[in-house]
Amino acid sequence: MTGVPQLSKAREDRVALARKAFFSRGVLPDDEVSPLILRSWARCRDSGLDPGSTRAVEVAGRGQLEESRNQSGRLLGLASGVMEHVFDQIRASGSMVILADLDGMIIHSLGDPAFVDRAQRVALQPGARWDEASLGTNGIGTALLERAPVEVFGSEHYLDRNVFLTCCASPIYDAHGNMAGVFDISGDYRNPQRHTMGLVRLSVQLLEKRLFEDEFAKHIVFAFHSRPEYVGSLQEGLIALGPDGAILGANRAAREWLVRQVGEAGTASFGDLFKLGFGTILDRAQGSAGELVRLGMKNGGEIWVQVRGMRPLAMAGAAMPESEESRPRAVAAAGARGTEPRAGDPLTLDQLATGDERMRRAIERARRIGGKDIPLLIQGESGSGKELFARAFHNASRRADGPFVALNCAAIPENLIESELFGYVGGAFTGARREGAIGKVQQAHGGTLFLDEIGDMPLAMQTRLLRVLQERSVTPVGGMRAIPVDIQLVCATHRVLRDAVANADFREDLYYRINGLTVTLPPLRERSDVSTLVDRLLQAEARESGRDEIRISAEVRQFFLRYAWPGNIRQLHSVIRVSAALLDDDEDEIGSLHLPEELFGPDPLCERNGQIAMAMSPPAAAPAVSPEATEPAVARSLDELELEAIAAVMREVKGNVSAAARRLGVSRNTLYRKLGRMS
Repeated sequence: MTGVPQLSKAREDRVALARKAFFSRGVLPDDEVSPLILRSWARCRDSGLDPGSTRAVEVAGRGQLEESRNQSGRLLGLASGVMEHVFDQIRASGSMVILADLDGMIIHSLGDPAFVDRAQRVALQPGARWDEASLGTNGIGTALLERAPVEVFGSEHYLDRNVFLTCCASPIYDAHGNMAGVFDISGDYRNPQRHTMGLVRLSVQLLEKRLFEDEFAKHIVFAFHSRPEYVGSLQEGLIALGPDGAILGANRAAREWLVRQVGEAGTASFGDLFKLGFGTILDRAQGSAGELVRLGMKNGGEIWVQVRGMRPLAMAGAAMPESEESRPRAVAAAGARGTEPRAGDPLTLDQLATGDERMRRAIERARRIGGKDIPLLIQGESGSGKELFARAFHNASRRADGPFVALNCAAIPENLIESELFGYVGGAFTGARREGAIGKVQQAHGGTLFLDEIGDMPLAMQTRLLRVLQERSVTPVGGMRAIPVDIQLVCATHRVLRDAVANADFREDLYYRINGLTVTLPPLRERSDVSTLVDRLLQAEARESGRDEIRISAEVRQFFLRYAWPGNIRQLHSVIRVSAALLDDDEDEIGSLHLPEELFGPDPLCERNGQIAMAMSPPAAAPAVSPEATEPAVARSLDELELEAIAAVMREVKGNVSAAARRLGVSRNTLYRKLGRMS
């Protein structure tokens, strides 16, 4: 073993010389130090970080450390066992096994006591942040910035006080291609271990596998490799699939494989990848009872697949669809941004409670039936948030881990709604896919089926739906066998179903079957929490557009509070999104001139200023004058407001007519005409 210290000393001597050249003469040596380390040194130098800094490292207190651990709770829980196993392999080697979060904060570590004492002198301990901006080139912080495995040896560390360390670190990615944290093994550079980086990579592969399996324990998973002996190893690709064949997540090996198949965009559907349809593949996998299945690829070649996690229902009826609606999320190239951005935390009923009393009562009533399989009927105008309420109800129920499957009964042609709802077997009708398709009812097994605008469902379909609800089973179109289903039913409509029943447009027996509990969502114009809703939508729009903040003027807020909102929350959201898009880069406040023209009359500039002005004015008793006497005064007032607005904008843009027209939301010709009235 004497050769290893000798080699490490020789390496350290070369790195030390390169470090001296870089710091003293600004020379970037290109042969003794890796490009990754040189990039890191340059970043640290350009940020003004002093390599000789002796400033004490701030270590988080117990409360702050506990908060960071809670935020990474899932990762920490799965990583603890892996870290203990790794530490058993390297015990007595003078090393530490470290887990850090996305901020570079160490949230857990295991180490030999003698080395731990030395490490604590430089705050290599839980609670300390080892981000590159604070502590220079180091394994944890540089791995986070480079998004790749990093080895930082001795004098490759930027700060003088850290040069006794050798660190091997790798980022940990979740099943959506997003970084979740960093795994690191650190020790004394004078006692290097030959296979430390290999052990780090292997540990990260194992941890990423556990993250994947934990998230998709209840989903169908394709485990695959081009060589059959690698299926079941840490080198296998893993893809999680929804009941309709959509790709929900993929491990790193699978993401890299998808990029090779379909290019850098990484977006693929089963129709793009495999010669066989999804349902056919599942049928073959079921027949093989967990054995490997050899599948041919559309672009040539083949892979070996083991299908895991299939529920009996998924195999019992028609095959899964491969429609455009079920195209999977994008899977990005390795080291890129990852899959399509995930939504944040699941929507909850509590998040819908923003101060309106009628909404509070609706939420409270729905909450009480959340675990009792009582059908829920949501009534309300279009755009009032019925689907959001249904999703929040699902997330609050004991079926939250199951699928939420939605179908808008008014948006599907009458001749297609039967196959969409109940599915069909192959060859059931002209134009049917050979492998058939699973309907929405069957897809919702174990979860929630949301039927929006059920009042527009054709009477024939109402009869079939009633039978499904009574028998708790569904028979696909053209099929002979009923398939058991277990669903929570939530329906919504803007119609008054009692009137539809009275007019024989809706079956009375189905009405009583779906109407276990009815909640009515108030229209936006009647809600007392409009201001709170506006603020939440502004915050969401700011996050989505990458702005620090988006505000609205006091005049616009008053206008929003008094406007009738025929399109309800959907219209409010659209107005805020359009208005935010019209802001210039240096603006963060939505004013009356940014509002869409659709809110106003045929002469948008005139009407918007008049309506905004009226919104700001307190209601007052109208004077007892004739209409003829009133009209000229109103016209003059609106003209004055219009001209004042034009003059203000022209001053702001320093006379630039094109810029002023964009601000005012009118054409240049219209603005030239109005400017002529000012001269």
